[in-house]
Parts: sequence; C-alpha cells; structure tokens
Amino acid sequence: MIPLEDNFADIFGKALRGHNLDQARAARAANLEPAAVARLLDGYFEEDAARALASALQLSPEALVRLARGEHRPVVPCPESMFVATTPFDGMTVNAYILWDRTNRDAAIFDTGADSAPLLDAVTRFDLNVVAIFLTHSHADHIRALAALQAELGVDAWSSEAEPVRGTRTFRPGDLFNAGHHFIRTRLTPGHSPGGTAFIIEGHVIQAAIVGDALFAGSVGGVRGDYNGALATIRREILSLPDATILCPGHGPLTTVESEKTGNPFFAA
Repeated sequence: MIPLEDNFADIFGKALRGHNLDQARAARAANLEPAAVARLLDGYFEEDAARALASALQLSPEALVRLARGEHRPVVPCPESMFVATTPFDGMTVNAYILWDRTNRDAAIFDTGADSAPLLDAVTRFDLNVVAIFLTHSHADHIRALAALQAELGVDAWSSEAEPVRGTRTFRPGDLFNAGHHFIRTRLTPGHSPGGTAFIIEGHVIQAAIVGDALFAGSVGGVRGDYNGALATIRREILSLPDATILCPGHGPLTTVESEKTGNPFFAA
C-alpha cells in the first residue's frame, strides 16, 4: 500500500500556512504553550494538544486524531481498466495514471510522473492505444516524463489554459474528452496551482476522478493563495461527487469521496 502523503504534523503545517499563523499566534488561538505547538509540528503526538490546535485551525479534531493513530487508511483497489504508476522524485513519490476502454483499448494518460518507463511498459502489456495525455498541473514532478512519452507515443498532451505547459494544447473548465467509452470532464480546482484540474470520469463504466494535488487521502496539497477558497472549491468540485467515486491523487493512495468526507481533517464534520 502506498503510504499517506501527509502525517498529522504535515497537516498542521499546511493549516498554519493557510491561516497565515506562526507558532506563537497559533498557540494563543489554541490556548496552548508555544512549546506544545512546536512539539506537534515536530511530529510528537499529544492528543489533548492536538485536539486544541485542530479546533483553532478549523480542522476536525476527531479526524485528525484518527489519522494520527493510523486509523485513516483508505484501501481502495485499482479498477480493472486503470493502472497506477508510482515513481520516485526528489525524495518523494508521484502518481500517474492510465485509464482505458476494455473493448477497443483506447486509453488516456493522466500526468507523467518522473519516469516514462512504467507507463510505456503498461501500454505494451495491456495492448493500449493511447489517444491523449492530460496534465493536472504544471509542477515538475507531474510533467517530468512528458517529452519522453510524447516522443514515444506521438500523441497530443493537454494542459489548463490557466496554467499552460509548453508543447501542449489547452483546455477550459467543463471541456469534455473521451478515451473509448470513458468520458472525461475537466473541473478547475485552483489553490495548489493556478490551473489545477480534476478530471472527472463520467459514464456508467467507472466512477472516478483524477484530482492531482488538490486533494490527498487524509490531506490536501499545499495551498498558495486563497486557502479558504481552495477548500471550498474542493468541496464543490470534488467532494460533491457520489460517495463511491474513486479519487486518484497525485501522491499517496487511492481513496473515495466518502472516505475523505468522513476522515480528512480538512473536510470532516
């Protein structure tokens, strides 16, 4: 199983930055000693302090504690018509995905990861006809292998008009594509990046969304800019999907809408 991208200390750090708080101000808001906040941010879990800080940062204390205890561990199998390539990049790992139609083998690739080899091996192994490459955003870990994939496959790549990548065509929010009988709808999810995009797989074959770094199992991507607006967008564009929808993030394991609505400290009631 791919481990969670963020632990409780990472989540606190992202929430602090989102609210533009330093440790001293966060400690006052949570009625804690600054040393207690510092220990949490260093990865030392103290439940009472964690609950107080979570409340002050508008995180769900219950979800935060469950995650810190290792109880938020989504185990979501990859659908038969999907492949996940997880490659190392600068001390972390990054996910890329292939989705295909089992009848005619038409396929779409979402992001590229750091190495084209796993994706190209899967294309050969499953006898796929790749029709396009779609990019959730332009950060280096998600596009590192783009040139190699395009050279090998000879297909168009697509990026958001709000965050265009050199050598790609651009899409707008609400545009519709297809890979065989899979229909792919674009939804703008800025926050982590200006043109961050979720690709919603529409139709009756599979309920899934490739969400890039907008949302992780148990966390969110680091928000640059309007923090509350970014969280509201995730609720509206991703967590409004049916509960059983499989969410395919840029880092960490697969999850579901239901799991994140109940277990993600940024969104759980």
